[in-house]
Amino acid sequence: MASLADQVVAEVRDGIRKRRYVPGEVYSVYQLSEALGFSRSPVREAMLRLAEAGLVEINRNRGFRVLLPQPRDLAEIFAVRLALEVPAARRCAASAESGEALMTCMNAMEQASTDEEFWAQDRQLHELILLGGGNRRAARIVAGLRETTSLLGEPTDRTHAAICSEHRPIVEAIHAVAPDRAASAMAKHLASTALLLMAEAAGLPDTSPSIRDLWHEIADQAGR
Repeated sequence: MASLADQVVAEVRDGIRKRRYVPGEVYSVYQLSEALGFSRSPVREAMLRLAEAGLVEINRNRGFRVLLPQPRDLAEIFAVRLALEVPAARRCAASAESGEALMTCMNAMEQASTDEEFWAQDRQLHELILLGGGNRRAARIVAGLRETTSLLGEPTDRTHAAICSEHRPIVEAIHAVAPDRAASAMAKHLASTALLLMAEAAGLPDTSPSIRDLWHEIADQAGR
């Protein structure tokens, strides 16, 4: 069962995602406690945890303000995802055990009629690949990283069909037991998503040299 602090963290993340709490404004622990119906102690604990995650900044004796991920933050997040998910896709394809489950998930993703259903299938697909790669801890890490990037909303320049077109080559490669092809398709998908989110955070096109230079600077450190 989630602790009170866990529940506050979830509520605040949802509030940031839905823009009930906006960057730049300062919110007091008292305000949050009243709004959410929790005592101040779990609210303070939740704020400390969110500050450690880089999602809020604590202002001493005043409260906290929301910090949305910036382009460098996003590049670092996706570099970590590259380091975890690319080898996971390769191992998953080599094991040949998750192909059918992934194909079922891929089909459900393509047929999703709502945003909520679509992104649920997207998350499940990535989790299946990480678990199929044999690392449950990596799956938990990626889930946490996705929680952070979801605060920005999903990339606005891609349709569901376009996103599916990046996922299907990964799934088909795994289904065909083609490890190198699966790893390459995963790397391409993550880089594409990273560039779009970084560009949107900076208010620039994803073809901007500064965005691409930053991505390559950070991503190269992931050993890609």
